Amino acid sequence: MPADDDSKQTTPGAAFGIPEGATGEEVVDAVFGETGVDPELLPYLEAAGAPHPTESDGLTVSAADLQAAGAQQEVDTEVQDREDLEALRELVAANMIPGGDTDRLEELLAEVDADDSDDWDSWEPQLPDDSEGEHLRDLEAAARGVEVSARMREVEAEILARAPEHQVQPSLERVEAVLDLLGNPERTYRTVHITGTNGKTSTARMTERLLAAGGLRTGRFTSPHLATIRERISRDGEPISEEDFIAAWEDVAPYVAMVDERSQAAGGPRLSFFEVLAVMALAAFADYPVDVAVIEVGLGGRWDATNVIGSDVAVITPIGRDHERWLGSSITEIAHEKAGIIKDGSTVIVAHQVPDAAAEIEQAVVSHRAIVRRERDPQEDPASPEAGVLQVLDRQLAVGGQMVTFATAAAVYEDAFVPLHGEYQAHNALLALAAAEAIHGGRRLPARIVEDGFASVTSPGRLEVLRSSPTVLVDAGHNPHGIEALTGAIEEAFGFQHLVAVLGVMADKDAEGILAGLEPVTDAVVCVPIDSPRAMDVDDLGGIAQEVYGADRVVVSQQLGEGVAQAVALSEGYDTPLTSSGILIVGSVVLAAEARALFGRP
Repeated sequence: MPADDDSKQTTPGAAFGIPEGATGEEVVDAVFGETGVDPELLPYLEAAGAPHPTESDGLTVSAADLQAAGAQQEVDTEVQDREDLEALRELVAANMIPGGDTDRLEELLAEVDADDSDDWDSWEPQLPDDSEGEHLRDLEAAARGVEVSARMREVEAEILARAPEHQVQPSLERVEAVLDLLGNPERTYRTVHITGTNGKTSTARMTERLLAAGGLRTGRFTSPHLATIRERISRDGEPISEEDFIAAWEDVAPYVAMVDERSQAAGGPRLSFFEVLAVMALAAFADYPVDVAVIEVGLGGRWDATNVIGSDVAVITPIGRDHERWLGSSITEIAHEKAGIIKDGSTVIVAHQVPDAAAEIEQAVVSHRAIVRRERDPQEDPASPEAGVLQVLDRQLAVGGQMVTFATAAAVYEDAFVPLHGEYQAHNALLALAAAEAIHGGRRLPARIVEDGFASVTSPGRLEVLRSSPTVLVDAGHNPHGIEALTGAIEEAFGFQHLVAVLGVMADKDAEGILAGLEPVTDAVVCVPIDSPRAMDVDDLGGIAQEVYGADRVVVSQQLGEGVAQAVALSEGYDTPLTSSGILIVGSVVLAAEARALFGRP
C-alpha cells in the first residue's frame, strides 16, 4: 500500500469519516449519520431514559441531549428515593410510634445513631429454650437415678441379710442402745402406737390421714410392705424416697455396727431386719421432722422393736389367734403380749374384745394408770359407768365405701364418708378417730378435718378391686378372724352369686381355719404357691383344701397367673352375668403383693 494512503488511515476519526478539525456537531453527524441513531444503540439510550428516535421521525440526538437526559434521570431518581424514604418512615412510625408521629421516630433514630457501642462482634445467637442444657440435665438425672437405684438394692440386700422380722428376739436392749447412741430421736415427737391381730395397718393409715388433715407433719411406720420396702417408712403420707432411705441407713449404720459388735461379743445376735428398719424409721422421722408418728407393731407388742417409744396413745385393735408359735396359744397369752405397749399415763384406745382379751388389757390399763377409751360391747348396759364410750352408731353403703356415724368421748360425728368396704373398716375408722382426738387433747375434731382425713384414706391390698368382669378382689387376710370379717364385707358390698377363692398361705398359719371360713361363701378354691421360704407347699395346701371343700371343688396350680386364669374360667362356668361372679385372692400379704404386681398395680 502507498505511503500516502497509509497516512490517511491514521488520521484521528478517519475510520468514521470524520474530517480533521471537525466540530462536535460534525462528529455526531459523522457517527450517527443523517438517518438518526444506529439501531444497535437504542437499548442503551432507552436504559438512560432517552427518547426512542426512529428512522421514521428523522430525529437525531446530540451529546448535549444525552448529557441533559442523564442529569434529568439523576434528578428524577433522587426525588423518587426521597418519596420512598418518606413513605417508609411513615409506615415504620405508624407501626412503632403511638399516633404515627414521625418526629418521634426521628428522635429515636437519632438516639440509636448517638449510641456508639458495638457488640456485634461478641453477639451469639440465643435459642428460645435451653434445649441442649436441658438434655444434659436429663442425662445426668437418669445416670443419677441408675446410681441411686443400684445403691438402694445394695442397702436393701444388706438389711435383708439379717434375721427375718418374724423371728422374735425377746429384748429391746439392742434397739435402745442404737437409739441412745443417736441421741434418742424417738423422743422428739409424739407417737401413736398400734397393735392387735387384725386391722392394724388400716387403722394406722386412717389415723395418720386424720392427723395430717389437721395440719400436723406426720410419720407412719407399718409392716409388712406390698411393693417396696420404702412403704414401711412414710412421711406426710408418702413412702420415703430411695435417696432418703439410703441416707437413713447410712446415718444409723455406724451405730448399728457398734451395737452388733457389742451384742455378738456377749454371745447375742445382731440387730434383726425389723429392728434395723424400726431404728431407721424413728431416726428419719426426727430428721424430717414430724410432729407425730403413727407406729404399727410388727409382732405382738411387749418385745416388739417398736416398743422402745414412750407412746402418748396406744391403740389395740381386735385380738384373735395368730402367730401362736411366738405369742402363745391362748387369747390371754396373746392379749398379754399386745397390752405390753401400754405406757404410764397414756391414753389407750381399745376395740371391742372377747372377754379374755378385755380382762388382760384392763389389768394393764390399771397397772399403768392409763386413760382408757373403749369400744362399747353391744351386750353391755349403756347406762353403766363402766360402759365403753366408742360406738359405730350407723352405717350405710355408699359408692366406693360407706357413710358412718361415730360416737366418741368427745362428740358424735354424723355421716362421715369412709372410702373402704366392710363393717370392720368402720370400726377401724372409729379407733382412728378416737386416737386423733387423743392427740388433740381429747377434743372434738372439726368436721372439715374428719371429712378431709377420711376422704384421703387408701388401703392397698385390703379388699381392693383389681379388675372387673369378672371382678377380681385381693385381700391380705391371713387368719380365721380376718377371713370372717372379710367374707361378711364381700357379701355386703358386692353381693356375688358366685365366688372363687385363689389361696396361698404361710406355713405357720392356720390353713384349715382359713379354708373353713372361705368354704361357705365360695364355690371353689384354687391353691397357689407364694414366693417365700416361709410359704406352705402348694400341694400340702391342696390336700388340706380337699378335706374342707371336697376334691371336686379344689384346683392346685403351680403359678399365680395360671391359678387366676383357672379361677376366672371357673367363675365363668355359670349361667349368670359376669358381674355376678367374683375372684378373691387371699391368704397372705406377700400373695397380695404378687397379685397387685400381676395386675400392674404400683
